Amino acid sequence: MSPFKIINTDRLSIMPLGLQDKEVFLAYRGNPTVYQFQSWYPPSLQEVENFIRHNLTVIPNTNDTWLQLGVYLHNDALIGDMGIHFLEDDAQVEIGYTLAPEHHGQGYAAEAVKAVLDYLFFTLNKHRITASVDPANQKSINLLKKLGFRQEAHFRKSVLIRGEWCDDVIFAILEEEWKTLR
Repeated sequence: MSPFKIINTDRLSIMPLGLQDKEVFLAYRGNPTVYQFQSWYPPSLQEVENFIRHNLTVIPNTNDTWLQLGVYLHNDALIGDMGIHFLEDDAQVEIGYTLAPEHHGQGYAAEAVKAVLDYLFFTLNKHRITASVDPANQKSINLLKKLGFRQEAHFRKSVLIRGEWCDDVIFAILEEEWKTLR
């Protein structure tokens, strides 16, 4: 079991994915409307199991590791996930987030991202958090801007996704910016 401490919000619990979540995870991550903006989607239930098993061994705040957290309603229903990439520079991290389409537009993504930002800045004392976004994913861009992230770069055809070179937009927020907003 991962040593990650569960993050609770008014409506959500954020914690490592469990094997009991594999079918739900595969269902929304394998949805074309979800993976169109993602570099990875699981092709099989076995790959999801392998991914979750590996994820449960990740020690939070270890340089150059990726920790995937489930986003759950308080009734234990998995509605999405958040990734935290602990970079080699231990003062910085990259985040990512995915919600099942039926849970879009209800404020869950903003609530989950805010809670993880609080955890990263106030508990782990990170300096800078980035997010990489497909420039066509306007909903995600709007969310990041709403939360105080600023666009720092737009890389042309810099990411190879399923055999196609795609653009990548980088957003970031600093600890002092987040503290001012909170």
